Amino acid sequence: MSELPFLLSASALDELESILLSKKIPEGYGVRLGIKGSGCAGVSYVIGFDTASEGDKIYPNGKLHFLVAKKHLLYISGLSIDFVDTNEERGFVFEHQSF
Repeated sequence: MSELPFLLSASALDELESILLSKKIPEGYGVRLGIKGSGCAGVSYVIGFDTASEGDKIYPNGKLHFLVAKKHLLYISGLSIDFVDTNEERGFVFEHQSF
């Protein structure tokens, strides 16, 4: 099993597993991590369920497997992913770490 190139908090993992069950995501789908856009504002991170594509790096992790396009690995490596659920905000939070 390949080690994840990013850090995933327990709350983020719990939320992804909850979405997998509650939305009845079909078997064969994984969690896609990637980026969109770049330029003056930098990149935005994206996360969602998808099927593997040619050129993806696949990282199994318990009930889930993570899909990262090889061209996005540079941006995903060292990323810390958390999930927050407060009165002010709810969603995934991405921070770049060095590890």
